[in-house]
Amino acid sequence: MSARVLMYTTAVCPYCNMAERLLKSKGIEAIEKIRVDLEPEQRIAMMEKTGRRTVPQIYIGDTHVGGFDDLSALDREGKLDPLLQDA
Repeated sequence: MSARVLMYTTAVCPYCNMAERLLKSKGIEAIEKIRVDLEPEQRIAMMEKTGRRTVPQIYIGDTHVGGFDDLSALDREGKLDPLLQDA
């Protein structure tokens, strides 16, 4: 069973695509996406929840990971795999 992954994203976001590729390389097939470009009220909700305005904003389970740089750093530190398995 893989972790529930939620990603706030837009249609043309290279960092979103890189985050998705990294997660898929970890065996995450289903990524729940919220398109803030199609639903502006979701961007407002995202900013209130995360304090950030850029995408992607990634949640693994209930943990707010942050953006692609944060996700990549977790992977480099060896902390991403355990987070994906615990969630």
